[in-house]
Amino acid sequence: MSNETSKIFLITGVSSGFGRAFAEAALKDGHTVIGTVRDEPARQEFEALDASRAHALVLDVSDFDAIPAAVDAVSKRVGPIDVLVNNAGYGHEGTMEESPLDELRRQFDVNVFGAVAMTKAVLPSMRERRSGHIINITSMGGFITMPGISYYNGSKFALEGISESLSKEVAGFGIKVTAVAPGGFRTDWAGRSMVRAGRSIADYDTLFDPIRAARQARSGKQAGDPAKAAQALLKIVAADNPPVHLLLGNDALSMVNDKLAELHAEIAAWESVTRSTDFTE
Repeated sequence: MSNETSKIFLITGVSSGFGRAFAEAALKDGHTVIGTVRDEPARQEFEALDASRAHALVLDVSDFDAIPAAVDAVSKRVGPIDVLVNNAGYGHEGTMEESPLDELRRQFDVNVFGAVAMTKAVLPSMRERRSGHIINITSMGGFITMPGISYYNGSKFALEGISESLSKEVAGFGIKVTAVAPGGFRTDWAGRSMVRAGRSIADYDTLFDPIRAARQARSGKQAGDPAKAAQALLKIVAADNPPVHLLLGNDALSMVNDKLAELHAEIAAWESVTRSTDFTE
């Protein structure tokens, strides 16, 4: 890859999962990658991937006050950010009634507010340069819902909406925005990265206990390959007209299409009520 086509990526959460797969693919493709990590050992481990093009930034994306200065400093040291990949995030599992409000705040702090804070840190430079690409890793759970992950669904629905609205705000500046929504992939999302609320209400046992057991049993056996997701990410970065929304995985495609069909049917069934609420002139 020539210097003219290589880019500087800033990817959050590169220690494992999608973040690591995205970083390794970008490095292999000749790009420079700044990756956020949580501690010094992780910094050393990431920078060992490539002595000249892998740069680690020790940063917690929920430390909102630290983000602007950290991004500014690393941009001055490495170069202006061409592609921001907001990947850092985690899953929360638990029925809404059993899940404390503090866990909802933490879910949104990382999955939503962290992504927005990172985006706000890179936007001024992208806007001034009239170029850039912001990629938010959402989830098929930003389109479809399942019992027991209401906090997670809420965070990903929010990030999908923010991404779409932002894409319209910055299109005139040459900045692209893509929300990438994976289905089930073999990452740690349903394993060690999942926060699981405690159980306290027996009424939910019949519904939720089998769901929790099945999710744990499927962890590590999902159909999605993170390395192939990384190649898809490189394709949209290279595209002249990348999508605003991109589903990844056959399961995501199937379930989102089913949801859209159900939504269309429900809208049609209640159309007369919908149309009855305007003023009659």
